Amino acid sequence: MARHGVVLSPPARQDGQAYAENGWTYGQSKIGVTFAWSRTRQGRHLFTIKQPLDNAMACLEHETEVADREQMHHAIVAMGFHPTVRIVKTRRSAALNGVMVCVDEVEHAGVFVEFERTVSAQESGAAVQEELDTLARSLGVELERTKDTYDSPVRIILAPA
Repeated sequence: MARHGVVLSPPARQDGQAYAENGWTYGQSKIGVTFAWSRTRQGRHLFTIKQPLDNAMACLEHETEVADREQMHHAIVAMGFHPTVRIVKTRRSAALNGVMVCVDEVEHAGVFVEFERTVSAQESGAAVQEELDTLARSLGVELERTKDTYDSPVRIILAPA
């Protein structure tokens, strides 16, 4: 990727706990369901909500920094969410033509390359995903496209036998 001007940042560790609305379970559609996250990235605690629109990866997203992750956990549970899966990853990222390219080493699941960009309400998330897939393949790196978010493979790998 370096020959295309993609120079990755130093690695940054992120430890995140995912939460789903009470009543939602794996196997149900994620479209239109609000998911919460409590994450720590480089010493900063973040609260994020994501609501999948077109598919599990095209989300309306809001994020803010919080002072106390433990208190945020209790607040999320009090708002009607339950913890689902913890995702710990090391991320290296770079910008390429307005697209964020992230190389994520996800504990228990492997290495993933993620291409993302912010879209307007008038753009189709699915159409932008196709554009990002074309960009990814143009870099000459062997990739396999997935339509799962990180929580799915981590949950399957960590499930009791």
